[in-house]
Amino acid sequence: MLPSNIIGMAFLKNLDVIAVTDHNSCKNCPAILKLAEQYNIIAIPGMELCTMEEVHVLCLFAELSDAMRFDEYVMASLMRIPNDEKVFGKQEIYDEDDQRIGTEPYLLINATSISFDELGKLMEEFHGVHIPAHMDKNSNSLLSNLGFISPDADFLAAELADITHLEELIKHNPYLKQCNIITNSDAHMLGNMNEAVNFLNCDSRNNADIIKALIRKPA
Repeated sequence: MLPSNIIGMAFLKNLDVIAVTDHNSCKNCPAILKLAEQYNIIAIPGMELCTMEEVHVLCLFAELSDAMRFDEYVMASLMRIPNDEKVFGKQEIYDEDDQRIGTEPYLLINATSISFDELGKLMEEFHGVHIPAHMDKNSNSLLSNLGFISPDADFLAAELADITHLEELIKHNPYLKQCNIITNSDAHMLGNMNEAVNFLNCDSRNNADIIKALIRKPA
């Protein structure tokens, strides 16, 4: 999934907006954002954070600078376990010309030392939003790993892998009634990128307005 291939596939599928959310890293966001601009595609910088409870959470930012600051914070919170490329694959960093400019030496699928309950305040500090990922999956989700949604929860949106699971989830987790529920391709391969089948009503084609729309519950 080279930067040019990701943007090329998004263009072929008529996608207006994509988000780049590598595991525990934002380092490939700069290249994607530069290419996306050339194709008039909005690319939201972010990451799929793995908390200390091994809950996956989408962290999205309107500004690339905030995403890269958060990247530094996360790297300082990541367990320093060297990546074994033969087992886990390469962790490469690319520029907008698809040239490799570096590799990440530490295994990125590990948990960080950041707890789920910290994310609300952290996102205020880094001007981002946090969205619990694939809430309906039986692994690495808030519900599968923690078993419940805390009454003190402060997230405003949640992601489902399969939107048809929403009604059943709300029965047991009424907190979700006050959240904007999103679904997406969660593509780890080019062929898994969705066609333009999911929609979001935004005030403008502006990263900040798109972020606001993600966490704004529809009327």
